[in-house]
Amino acid sequence: MPIAVDIDVMLAKRKMSVGELAERVGITPANLAVLKNGRAKAVRFSTLAALCEVLECQPGDLLRWETEGAAGPAPDPAADSTMA
Repeated sequence: MPIAVDIDVMLAKRKMSVGELAERVGITPANLAVLKNGRAKAVRFSTLAALCEVLECQPGDLLRWETEGAAGPAPDPAADSTMA
């Protein structure tokens, strides 16, 4: 699927568990796992907004588009010294 989910990246940055995030957002850990692992077919804007509020981030920090067949997290432009 060309939409990649980076919830695990934000969880690591915030030092938060899946269980804690699920509780604070108001969804089950199982449903959060489906979303986190990229198996969800859709996400409600209210859920996305709650995730962003709890993780103190923007939707683009959690979701990104990638070309078919690409894998892994998006490259960090700040880490590339050739970009000015």
